[in-house]
Order: sequence, then C-alpha cells, then structure tokens
Amino acid sequence: MRSSKGLLASYDPDDFFCELLGSPQGGSLSRKAQTIIRRLDKLNLKTLRLRAKDAERELFNLGITFTVYSDAQAIDRILPFDVLPRLISAPDFDIIERGVQQRVAAINAFLHDIYHKRMILKDGVVPSDLVLGNSNYCKKMVGVDVPGGTYVHICGIDIVRDEAGRFKVLEDNARTPSGVSYVVENRHLMLRTFPDILKGIGVRRVSDYGLRLHKALAEVAPVGAAGEPNVVLLSPGIYNSAYFEHVFLAREMGVPLVEGRDLMVDDDVVYMRTTEGREKVDVIYRRIGDDFLDPKAFRKDSMLGVPGIFRAYKKGNVTLANAIGTGVADDKAVYAYMPRIIKYYLDEDPILDNVDTFICREKEGLDYTMANLNKLVVKPVGEAGGVGVLIGPRASRKELAERRRELLADPANYIAQPVVGLSVCPTVTPTGVEPRHVDLRPFAVTGRSTWVLPGGLTRVALTKGSLVVNSSQGGGSKDTWVLEQ
Repeated sequence: MRSSKGLLASYDPDDFFCELLGSPQGGSLSRKAQTIIRRLDKLNLKTLRLRAKDAERELFNLGITFTVYSDAQAIDRILPFDVLPRLISAPDFDIIERGVQQRVAAINAFLHDIYHKRMILKDGVVPSDLVLGNSNYCKKMVGVDVPGGTYVHICGIDIVRDEAGRFKVLEDNARTPSGVSYVVENRHLMLRTFPDILKGIGVRRVSDYGLRLHKALAEVAPVGAAGEPNVVLLSPGIYNSAYFEHVFLAREMGVPLVEGRDLMVDDDVVYMRTTEGREKVDVIYRRIGDDFLDPKAFRKDSMLGVPGIFRAYKKGNVTLANAIGTGVADDKAVYAYMPRIIKYYLDEDPILDNVDTFICREKEGLDYTMANLNKLVVKPVGEAGGVGVLIGPRASRKELAERRRELLADPANYIAQPVVGLSVCPTVTPTGVEPRHVDLRPFAVTGRSTWVLPGGLTRVALTKGSLVVNSSQGGGSKDTWVLEQ
C-alpha cells in the first residue's frame, strides 16, 4: 500500500528509507502498517496539530523538560514531541535487540580487561595509548572487581538506518545515558492522545522499564547484602539538565531519590539519612559524573558527591551503576575499534555494524579525511550532543579550512565518517506532513543478563534537510512502536 488520499497524500520520502513505508524501491507493507496508514489518513492536519499542541502542553505541565544552559532566555524546555509514531517490525527489532546485547557484552568484557590484565592492549588489537591515555580512563579502578563483571548496567546505543534500510551503530553511551523517560512518557501521551490509532495494533509495552531496571540493579548488589537490596538513585540536584528524568526513574523504580548530602559513609559502608535514622544502601544508580562522585578520591571541590564512597565501592560494600571509568568505552575513537573488540572477546562478527569510520590518529585515516573533508562528517572524540561536529558537504570554506588546521594540530582528537542518509519518518511540520530524519537510542539494562527496552528514544531532526537530531541542537522525539508480530 503506497497510495494515499488523506493525511499522507503529499508525503514523499524521496530516496530515503522510510520507517513507515519502507524502501524507496518498494515492497509489500505489513497489514499492521497498512492499518496504521489508513487510520492516519482519516485525520486532517488541523486535528493533528490540535492534538500535537495538547500533547506538548501536557509535557510542559508535567514538568517533562530539559535544561539548555546556553540559552539565557529559556532555560527549561520541553523536548518537542511529534505525534506521528515511528514503527519497527518484530524482525527488525530482533536484529536490534541481539545486536545491542552483543555490543553490551563486548563493552563489559573490554572494561574488565583494561582494568585488569589488559590482554587486548598487549595483543595490539586496540592501541594502548588510546585507552591508558584516555581522559575517561580511571587509574583508581585498576584491579577493582565489580559484581558480576558488569560495568555498564544501563547503556544507550545510538543507531541509524541507511538508504538501504540497514541498521548501523553511530555511537555508544556507556556512562549515564539519558532519554528513557521520554520513551515511557511519549507512550503515555500517545495512549491518551491517539487511542484510536493504537487500538488493536499490538505494540510492545515500555511501561515496565522501571521494574526491569530495579530488578537488574538488585541482581548486582554486593555479595552478602541482607534481604531485599536497598537501591537509591543519586542525583546532582534540581539544577541538573536531566533532573526530571531522575525524579521519573526513582518513581518508576520505587526507590528513594537522593543527593550527596543525603548519604554518608561510616566504616566503609554507605548509609542514607532518613527521619528514622540511617539506613544501609546496597546499590546506587548514580547520575553524577566520575569526577564529582567523591571529593576524597577525585575532585576535592565537589559538593555533589559523597566523601568516602569510592573506598566503600573498592571494598565491595556498595554497587555503583554505572561503574566508575566506563567513559573510556564510549569514547568516539574507541568506538571505531568496536568491531575488533567484539571479535576479540566474543569471537563473533558484529550483528550491528559501525558506520564506516576513519580514525584520524592513524595515518591512513587522516590522509583519507584530509583528501575528502568536504564529503565527510568529522567529529571530535570527546564531545557529546553534536558539539563540534562538522558536516563537510554543508560546511563553508572557512569552516573546512579551520577543521583542516585542527586535524593537523591534533589528529587523535578526531574521527571521520561518510554522510549517512538517515532514514525518515512522516512528521508534522508548519507546511504539512513531511519526511524528517531520525535515529534511535535503544536502552539496555544489564544485571545477570541484558534486557533491551522494546523501542527506544526516536529522535527527529525537525529542521528540513537537517541530519542533527540532538535535543540541544533543535531535535525532537517520537513514540517508537515495536510491533508484536
């Protein structure tokens, strides 16, 4: 079913893979996709915009916001929500699920190795200086054993789909990945705003994320924790950009939300201060960066952390999720070696390939990048949120010249990738329903095993032609529907 006489009548994904219609070369659509298209076609644009406005008003009233510190005029913003969903078929999600599980297993094996025997470095699979000289490598973690060998308990893997419909990994997020609150809240909004479209479709639920996360964290509690492990969520406080998410996750897990001042360490055991006295803490889901976690071990000027918590952690008296020092695994330069890392530890080929990546610290990669700069996306390895990314085909001569100078001055700080024609989704715009580029961040939760939330955060580039989906750069989000069959 390709033709449409209603809402999607003028929708044209051009030569991009469409998450609703499939490949531009055509092909049969599932009955569920056809049903959803028919239901969408019954809506008119005015009705759709009214429902969208109601949804965004509800987001704001619920306090579902993020903070943009660089904007003095509007610090708290909602993440723009597009009401047209993104569909993922059951077979497609099976690929995503298995690929993410494989990747998380390799990341955990890699982290255990580089903080213990360092065999992957000795064997020359990954350059030693890339790891040991990495700003996120924590020397204090060397020799520290973590429960179950799990360093990354919560992982967000950024995935894109190319013109041929192939899933590829764009980035790993192994420190404190954010955005899962939008996954759940977007579904709640769709259930309230568009129950007529969802009815009878058979979309896998996302509402049990909090329970799954709590269960996984309880599974990695320190050996000897008495009774039901006591889990808390540690937040930097109300001024953090993701504070809403901290509140949301604590509520969904049914655990206390605490700040550093609410915890104390006595005889290398962590306790939470309560109105009825202190209470032992077994597991901490921390949303505070490594440097600020313990002023006795890291930054002495930190007012956010808990003095002595690292010593308690090293002694195995408390579990931190994610572990300290995991940032080295989501460094963009290390990302480039992930196919080799997967092969080394698991003896498997990647289920989800990386986007082709040129490593500028290597002469061959630098030479290729310099010769093709106007055709490539060039990224600094240490930045996040789209900061410092140069998209060659859209860059000015001045921008290209500046990046050339930066590459020659510090090649190890950059990787380069071809421009991927990201897949598109129908999206409500000021001029009608049009294609906009999207990516996907599935969330994996690891305790004794790894569970992948069925769906993930679909981010959408709301500006026509833009490939930048980050919220800080003007992107929005969609509800992600993983079909049951």
